This record gives sequence, structure tokens and C-alpha cells, in this order.
Amino acid sequence: MEGGLVPAGSALPSVASMSTDARSLLATPGTPAGGRGRGALRRIGLGALVLLGLAAAVGAVLVGALRGGGAASTVPLAAPSASAAEPVAPAVVLVHVLGAVARPGLYELAEGDRVVDAVAAAGGFTEEADQAALNLAQVLADAQQVQVPKVGEAPPAPAPGAAAGTAAGGLVNLNSADLAALDTLPRVGPSTAQKILDWRESNGPFTSVDDLLAVSGIGEATLEGLRDLVTV
Repeated sequence: MEGGLVPAGSALPSVASMSTDARSLLATPGTPAGGRGRGALRRIGLGALVLLGLAAAVGAVLVGALRGGGAASTVPLAAPSASAAEPVAPAVVLVHVLGAVARPGLYELAEGDRVVDAVAAAGGFTEEADQAALNLAQVLADAQQVQVPKVGEAPPAPAPGAAAGTAAGGLVNLNSADLAALDTLPRVGPSTAQKILDWRESNGPFTSVDDLLAVSGIGEATLEGLRDLVTV
């Protein structure tokens, strides 16, 4: 065969009789042969899926940002706490403590404090103090004098300016107290104090603290609150 021409009438060689190099030349130009072609297609498909996933994620972020920027969040202002308010100083009462105490003198105590607090402020009782002569549970009043007698000592006379009917130790005597003295008792206002005076006028002296139950407007609860604050 000169010039690579096949004589007329001659049969073309079959593909099976061709050499390996010749068969490779017959493959379609530009098309990968065998597994290499399928591997390239698979890599292209995976790359496309990755790109699609990234695009979807970016889109979701952008949509969320646009929605969040549309409405401004409102932060409620915290109401000022009660603890931030200025503390209110408690009211005070000035009490004169004298007699059988360690440090007699004038003392400022909180409103609502009792005789026992006044004695404690004065250093407590001395050894010769007659502690039973005082009503330690009595609520203190401003300008009150608390005198602690010694054992065997006569009860002191009411201090000048003290309400009539105030016995030693601050107890209110139901048989000698006037309206002002009775009005100092807890749960006893001017109206109930007047009823006590009217009962005493009509029935004579009280013989017992329990007689207060006979006064209109005084019940068991009020009596229990007065029992340690009054005497007869």
C-alpha cells in the first residue's frame, strides 16, 4: 500500500485485527475513555451540589438580615427599684431613764420601742433594782420618764407634767387616770377612754383589770393587749 491507499477491491481490515494503538485512534476525539470519563462527570456533579448549597445558605442569611432590619426591637426601661429610694429615718422619742440603772440619763430611742429598750440603753438594771415595779412591755412615749425604783423603795410620784393616773413604772391606774392618760393606751381612743370614765362614774372603782370587759367596746382581744399596761 503506497501512500496509505487501499487498492480497489481489497477488503478493509477489521477492528479486531487492528493493533491496540490503532484501536485507540478510533476513539471519539475529546471524549475520555472508560472510568476516567465517569469520574470527571461525578466530580462535576458534586461541585454543582456544593455550589447550590452555598447559594442557599447565603440566601437564607440575606433574608434573615432583611427581616430583622425591618422592625427595631424595643427594650423596656426598668422601673426604679424600691431599694433605690432614699431610706426614711425612723421617728425617735426622747426618754429620761433614772433610778436603779447603770447609766441614768436622756436617751433617744426609736418610735415603738418599749420600757425594756430604755432600760437596756441605760446600761441595764443595777443589783438593787426592783424590776417587778416596771411594766417592761409598755410602749414608750416622747418625753416619758422611766424611773426604776430600788427594792423596798416607795414608788416615785408622777413627774410634773405626767398624765394623771400614771402609776410607778408607767402603768395606767384605771381608777385615777383621766381621759388623756387612758387615750395613751393601745386600741383605746378618745371614745373608748370616755366610756371607761363613764363606767367608773356609774359603777364605782374598778376592782380588777378584768372589769374592763364590762365597758362597751372592749373585748377579750383588747383586754389582753391592756392587761400588762394598766392597774387598779
